[in-house]
Amino acid sequence: MKAEITFLPDNKTISVAPGTTVMDAARRAGIAIRSRCGGKAGCLMCKVTDRSPSADGLSPAAEAERRKLGGLLAEGARLACQARVVGETVVEVPEDPLKAAIRRRLAEAQQEDELW
Repeated sequence: MKAEITFLPDNKTISVAPGTTVMDAARRAGIAIRSRCGGKAGCLMCKVTDRSPSADGLSPAAEAERRKLGGLLAEGARLACQARVVGETVVEVPEDPLKAAIRRRLAEAQQEDELW
């Protein structure tokens, strides 16, 4: 049996073995998720948001993840290094801060060019 995960905003879907971490699934899909702690729920850099229509696509949060995320869990936040894909799920990956800054600067430059 396979589990399916879709990564937003790329809208890329792949099938993985049930129990695969979101981080490992992202790597297989070519989706970059930042991490500093080596998958030990220590850095919060791999935080993603569960956008699944149902609550059964990801494994329940383990104690380490619950402690680290606290109230953010209720808002759909999960740690990609800890959350495991167990069914059909959709997660949103935040944009890399450097890429976001470059994208904003390019958009500003384009707007300036349009004004001239």
